[in-house]
Amino acid sequence: MEWLNSILSGYISGFTPNLINETWLSTVIDILVVAYCIYKILQWVRETKAWTLFKGFMIVILVYAAASLLNLVTILWVMQKTFSIGLIAVVVIFQPELRKALDQLGKGKYLTFLRSNDKNITDLSANSVEEIVKAAKVFSERKTGALIVIEHAVSVWEPGSSGIAVDAIISSQLLINIFEHNTPLHDGAVIVRNNRVQAAGCLLPITQDRSLSKELGTRHRAAIGITEQTDCLVIVVSEETGIISVARGGRLVRYLDTEKLVDYLQTVFTPKPSPLSVIFSRRA
Repeated sequence: MEWLNSILSGYISGFTPNLINETWLSTVIDILVVAYCIYKILQWVRETKAWTLFKGFMIVILVYAAASLLNLVTILWVMQKTFSIGLIAVVVIFQPELRKALDQLGKGKYLTFLRSNDKNITDLSANSVEEIVKAAKVFSERKTGALIVIEHAVSVWEPGSSGIAVDAIISSQLLINIFEHNTPLHDGAVIVRNNRVQAAGCLLPITQDRSLSKELGTRHRAAIGITEQTDCLVIVVSEETGIISVARGGRLVRYLDTEKLVDYLQTVFTPKPSPLSVIFSRRA
């Protein structure tokens, strides 16, 4: 723990001159930024299974403090040797959580302007929305399980990945045939990109969120899993209940009817003008 003491002492010793030399405004901004970062880190830790690991880490710190007070030399020696590789251990232990945090950072709303001109962004036409909703209604009425992934700015499927390349215009008949019982592709997911069915029978990553209801099956967990890693939208139809759900951003919205599904798709995928085009149109 000598590294921790040196960091704290260096920070404290260097902080007082900064308060004197820097202007009060820069000092306030500095404190607010650091406080916000600490808050977001704690919020991220609290919302993931990293919270349990974090509490375990705090217990280890308390044990080290007690050993220091009681001068338990052997325990201190063992813990100091252990802490020397602590940074590597933290990266290994928290690897899934760190990856998820970076994914969420990259998909932040404040970075929207960086993606406004991305050629890979998918916008669904009115006809595509109509065909998808028609198919979802049939799936719901027949209680046919379905998993439809609609890409946005980040690609979900590439040639050579799991699944079979299709590259066909979206139609309700095509989707119904793909998800028909006892067909080779009905268990996987359909990938939609640029108003075309790119692939079918694709495998998706399963979410590791343990707080989800046990009522949710593999399809729903796969839908949540892929939306945790990309900015896609996933339509899920339950094979047991026929309930239509939509997953986006790692969250699941259930019990949608066809009207709500149309509104949801139009809200997300209706083409929006870029800020530059709006400015130039106003000047014109």
